[in-house]
Amino acid sequence: MTKIFDIAVCTIFAREILEAAIIIGQYRTVLLRSSEWQEPEKLKRGLRGINTSAAAAAGVALVMILAISVPLILLSRSLSPTVIQIVEGVSKLVASVAILQLSLKIPRLLGIYPSKKKCAESFDATITLKEIQINIAWNVWREVAEVGVFILPFFLAGEAIVIPFSAVIGILIGAAAGIGIYIANNKQKNMVGLSIVMASLTGLLATGLFSGGCHLMETALGPTKTVWVIDNEFWDHNRLPMTIFKPFGYSASRTVLQIVAFWTFAALTLCLHYWKYRQAKTIRSHECREEHNHDIETNDEAELIDNFETEEISTADESS
Repeated sequence: MTKIFDIAVCTIFAREILEAAIIIGQYRTVLLRSSEWQEPEKLKRGLRGINTSAAAAAGVALVMILAISVPLILLSRSLSPTVIQIVEGVSKLVASVAILQLSLKIPRLLGIYPSKKKCAESFDATITLKEIQINIAWNVWREVAEVGVFILPFFLAGEAIVIPFSAVIGILIGAAAGIGIYIANNKQKNMVGLSIVMASLTGLLATGLFSGGCHLMETALGPTKTVWVIDNEFWDHNRLPMTIFKPFGYSASRTVLQIVAFWTFAALTLCLHYWKYRQAKTIRSHECREEHNHDIETNDEAELIDNFETEEISTADESS
């Protein structure tokens, strides 16, 4: 049976579409909440400008990806099985990095962590429609073009057949998640639990892809020592039900490289998440300090005004 779905490709598409959807949602939210854009006709033009710019930029990026993919598909037919296996391993390593980046971004995307750069939320409300369109077009083009970079190894490995269906599923998931986050942000829902689950699953998926990619490369170049093998059909990673867990790092056998790769990448993922958590705490404490200082300054100004008014009244009373 021909394989038509790959979870790594699906996740790459979902990740980039999710980020593009969040960028679009941020600009839409700013326009909807800004007093400068409350005139119905002006607001309608602004929202339409965001949508058309996003669609045009995504279309240009997709055309570029297709133009590059055709020669790569032709090139893959002349590669030896060993080279294809190595390239397939590289594709999994690249995918693991892309998905790890998504795992680290999830708490910020869901609004749990503060952002170091406020993006659309911090731009001047008087920004022109042309500037909005340029900003949207650049960001959406960049996100969609990144898909092409991440899936290039899949073309070279002769796995182009898995891309269309995986891409459709990934786009639907990414768009649905982006719309859900947009709605939730407008309703101010708490998404701590969702953030933990999503970050954990994507982190585990990245770890599994990394160890799987390393194993593919050692199979092609020379395997390390096998530590154990589970000789039972139920536990076979190529059969249901256990094949479901294969993308997350499950295997009925383990080599030394697989073990080292899995636990090293898992430890790296946990360390990076902790680093992101510490960064978020620092940013939040800095923001709280700034707010506290602002409140003190405001109170001092109010006290000075009250004292000045009291002195004026006392002077007036003495004069009379």
